[in-house]
Amino acid sequence: MTSLHPVQQIPRPPCAAPGAADPFAATGDPLRWGVVATGRIAGNVTHDIAGLEDSVLQAVSSRTEASAQAFAEEFGFATNYHDADGVTGYQQLFNNPDVDVVYIATPHAQHYAVARAALESGKHVLCEKAFTVNAREAAELIDLARANNLFLMEALWSRFLPSVNRAWEIIHSGELGDIQWVQADLGFPSDHGRDHRLWDPAAGGGALLDLTVYPLTWALGALGFPSAVTATGVLNDDGIDTQNGLTLTYRSGAQAQLTSSLVASGPGQATVSGSAGWLRTGSVLHNPRELTIQPHQGEQRVETFEQAGRGYVYELRETTRCIQQGLTESPTMPWADTLNTMRLLDGVRDQLGLRYANDDGE
Repeated sequence: MTSLHPVQQIPRPPCAAPGAADPFAATGDPLRWGVVATGRIAGNVTHDIAGLEDSVLQAVSSRTEASAQAFAEEFGFATNYHDADGVTGYQQLFNNPDVDVVYIATPHAQHYAVARAALESGKHVLCEKAFTVNAREAAELIDLARANNLFLMEALWSRFLPSVNRAWEIIHSGELGDIQWVQADLGFPSDHGRDHRLWDPAAGGGALLDLTVYPLTWALGALGFPSAVTATGVLNDDGIDTQNGLTLTYRSGAQAQLTSSLVASGPGQATVSGSAGWLRTGSVLHNPRELTIQPHQGEQRVETFEQAGRGYVYELRETTRCIQQGLTESPTMPWADTLNTMRLLDGVRDQLGLRYANDDGE
């Protein structure tokens, strides 16, 4: 069946292809990694970096000496850095000539400054989502990476998972017919205090920058970027969005409804519906272990998936492959998609009245 509004499928990374080698298996010369920040997500990703056959855990940085040392000892980094004598730990790490690529896991509001310093120091960069706070920051980082011939990628791990790529294969095969709508949600009642990054305006807190990228991934994967976005949401007394709802509309007539929340629990699923059937992820949508496919006329089937490591190895394998092959961006997570995503989120924030200190330079 030919779609009435064809959308190009996001390119599948080699590590997620059917029959692909173990993503931990080496694809070239070893890369020496630096990790900036020592929080929970940094630990999970570092677990998978350590498992790569062609990785070296070279250096880690944190604001405090205790955190940097503890993290280095836990994972076996060759050296560690912390803020001292007026120099940040991350800048000391970037000054280390033995570091090839850095993974940045700081709060959102710090991504721009840290990634900029890394690129200016000649390091390849893998930076957590949301890539930056706004599109201006994203564009500047992309320009800097391009000018210095350095690899730069947003660490949106879902795009690299075999399960997600299989879903996109089904969606774009025509099996579901003409895709008409997408529904996706992600939410949990956060019980963290107001000083936690999720609730801290100075850290870029809120549901939009932390959660919405995951429901949005399913809309973009199925339908591409929309022609218009309508947003509603609730801001707390600190000006942080506690919950938001987005409606994406397309010139074809297709729609996507996306919900993100820090105050309510949700099923954490994505449904993609077409004229010939629908597909639904298992929970959670950003790392589904199963897909349910229901033809409009036919028997339902469920496809299940195994996960290597903690799931981050796929984006790490793609990062490693691209750098080994001299690429500056990944076809699966190209700079244009990151920039257009930040522009979309900027438009949502304008509708919600959501601003951060990072916007003051605009």
